[in-house]
Amino acid sequence: MNDWRQHLNSDPKICGGQLCAKGTRVLVTNILDSLAEGATQTEILRSYPSLKAEHIQAALAYAAEFAHEDLAYNGQGNCGHPAIPAI
Repeated sequence: MNDWRQHLNSDPKICGGQLCAKGTRVLVTNILDSLAEGATQTEILRSYPSLKAEHIQAALAYAAEFAHEDLAYNGQGNCGHPAIPAI
């Protein structure tokens, strides 16, 4: 996935500006929640006919980028553990 921004967008006129799969009203949080609950890509696509596989991959790429940024912001080290100061 090159850039999740190609497949996801936020528009104040759609779903209150929440991040959605581009061209749909499917919230990224709904996609991620479905994945977290163990749904397969096929099941998600069946549940949301307006989605494409690219939307699901973009949602994962967005979540990964957000997690990396959150860890960096909070001073986390590798594996999500707090950075250990040098002695």
